[in-house]
Parts: sequence; structure tokens; C-alpha cells
Amino acid sequence: MIEVNKDNFDKEVLQSDKRVLVDFNAEWCGPCKMMKPVLEEISTSNNEIKIVSINVDDEDELASKYNVSSIPCLVLIENGEETNRSIGLISRSDLDSFIGGK
Repeated sequence: MIEVNKDNFDKEVLQSDKRVLVDFNAEWCGPCKMMKPVLEEISTSNNEIKIVSINVDDEDELASKYNVSSIPCLVLIENGEETNRSIGLISRSDLDSFIGGK
């Protein structure tokens, strides 16, 4: 899982040749901490999607740009455009369905 900030967001997310799952999170967020190991597991086992992490406390401009008001917030981006969004803690099976995994 790649840590993303405003300096590398365009390159890692908007210009990616893969679909990108953006995890908007914060250190203090319990549900975010619960979801992180699942996202890390998917990032190592699924070559079809890139998973990146954005700390909303450090990157409030990006959080604002994507209208993130609750976390965890997962935003699926394909060809530079948002295609799906999930807010709150979700199960592994729901996460797989969300990203189109197996």
C-alpha cells in the first residue's frame, strides 16, 4: 500500500494505468485501523488494482477535494475519475465486491 500526499497524488492516482482504491483515513480512527490489514492483504494479492492511503489530517486539501467528511472513506478511481465510493468499515467480502475482486 502506497502512502500518497498532494505531491505524488496525480502520478500515483490520476495517472495510474490501473484502477486505484484510495483509502482516506486517520491515525486516530479505530475503523480505519481495522480495515488497514485487509487493504494491505488485497494490495499484495490483487495485481488488478493499486491501493493507496491518504491521511486526512495531513492531506486536508485532498480530503476536501474529494468531499471526504467521514472515514474510513474508500474511493475507487479509474482513468482519473471516481467510479465508486464506500464510507465506513466494511467486511472483506463487501470490500471484494466493491472493488470487483473475487
